Amino acid sequence: MNYQNVVSAVVRALAAETINSAGGCDFEPKVQAAKQKGAIVGKEAAFLFDCMVFSRLHKNLTSEHWRHLVAKYSTHVDRKHAAIEEITRSHRSPAPERFRHCAILTWAMPKLPGVDGKRSTNVLPAAWYEMDNWSDDPHPIKTQERWRRDIRRALEREVDAALVEAQHILDHEGLLVANVA
Repeated sequence: MNYQNVVSAVVRALAAETINSAGGCDFEPKVQAAKQKGAIVGKEAAFLFDCMVFSRLHKNLTSEHWRHLVAKYSTHVDRKHAAIEEITRSHRSPAPERFRHCAILTWAMPKLPGVDGKRSTNVLPAAWYEMDNWSDDPHPIKTQERWRRDIRRALEREVDAALVEAQHILDHEGLLVANVA
């Protein structure tokens, strides 16, 4: 199996851990006896491959890069929140701690058009996306916008660096479509 680009590989690999009921990657091969004895094919093969990519990226990326990818792309709610908490603790900004946390949280869980934050979606209630609620102290709106912009730029730079590193890993393994041709 080969991926179209590094983002699709990262998204599929991070989604693989939420597919089975145990909440983690299942490396136990699933043999489809009806197809070919001993062969792993179809969705099971793709899932197993995604799990192996997950493992390879998790092992080879720095913890900082891994945290940013999990916060941005993971569908595993607990791991996403843990990554957000770790990023919040390590991120430096002149903004107050609560503002920093809200800015990072809304970056990792952006507001989706037409979604009101129902239980089945990974979206925050609407009040979380209003910057006025991010700090108890009054700050000029321009200052708040600058803080949010700077925080988001720093986070996106980290994600970009993590994706570049992930691409090097996947290129080395020959898992991207460009390498196949």
